[in-house]
Amino acid sequence: MDKWGAVPVGLAVAVAAAAALMMMSGGGAEAAMQCETVANDLSPCISFVMNGNGGGAPPAGCCEGVRSLYRQASSTADRQAVCSCLKSVAASATQAMIANAAALPGKCGVSIPYKISPNTDCSTVH
Repeated sequence: MDKWGAVPVGLAVAVAAAAALMMMSGGGAEAAMQCETVANDLSPCISFVMNGNGGGAPPAGCCEGVRSLYRQASSTADRQAVCSCLKSVAASATQAMIANAAALPGKCGVSIPYKISPNTDCSTVH
């Protein structure tokens, strides 16, 4: 078990991919997103993050979740909160899981200008 209790480390790393996505979306609401929301939206990504699917495409539900999170991150507070959630769990992931999570945006048709990493400085996310 990790810091999230019953949430597997793979899910946490999948959530890391979403953090980067959320950093890119536009402004809006004031309330920061919760880690539970991110984990729920990315739960279909667990197998891809854990195994990489041999370099193939993630499940459709995974990409739907990735795109949904991208749209939901409507403020700087949202993006920073998600980043902090993800960073805290990504530190316990393997390099292979981090690489699989980092591949999610591109494989789901979302473009981000930085690498997904557990070393992200969330305070610089706008």
